[in-house]
Amino acid sequence: MIVLALDTATTDLVAGIVDARSGETLAEVVTPTRAHNELLVPTVMELLASAGLAFTDLEAIVVGCGPGPFTGLRVGMATASAFGQALGVPVHGVCTHDAVALLVRGSSLILTDARRREVYWARYSGGERVDGPNVIAPDQLESGAVDVVSVPDHLRAKLPPALVEAAGTVTYEAPRAEALVAAARATVRDLGAPGEPLVPLYLRRPDAKEPAAKPLSPAIPRVSIDEE
Repeated sequence: MIVLALDTATTDLVAGIVDARSGETLAEVVTPTRAHNELLVPTVMELLASAGLAFTDLEAIVVGCGPGPFTGLRVGMATASAFGQALGVPVHGVCTHDAVALLVRGSSLILTDARRREVYWARYSGGERVDGPNVIAPDQLESGAVDVVSVPDHLRAKLPPALVEAAGTVTYEAPRAEALVAAARATVRDLGAPGEPLVPLYLRRPDAKEPAAKPLSPAIPRVSIDEE
């Protein structure tokens, strides 16, 4: 089964084509960028061409659903949904951190940039999520010992020193196409089965709020329905 895997939940654009039967990654791009919207579709087209495939060869799509910023998630998930509808193939969403956790050994703390001086986090044991995902200021993270902390390089200095010292390894792992597919298979089993509705993991309340009601000016006469 040929699967297209996408993730735009982090500052990396991840796109790859995986043969789910063999687990082989046929083509993949992982590149740091904030221009996900402009690059995603051209990147997918280039991957298909490099693998000698066409859109019609795709049999399923897997997409990372965050946690991540609204704009980034919208790009990846909307694109995956559009491809799925156009091609008539199932689309499966996965937690981006779940995919990253499959790339490391032992217990892990997976961190990604939430901006606004915060990080998205989730804790894992043997690849299984045991806490999170959630969002927090990095200096408020608990310093429980884990084998691996995966954190973007520009955020490492913001972590509590005790957390860094207790970790066996501090590194950064981007979500990879093969891991995204593996995370989907861990829950879906049959990637050819119809996918569930995609649910974005924003983890924040919307910035936009309904305006509070304002009292009428005393200069405005009040007219009741009975008077009319």
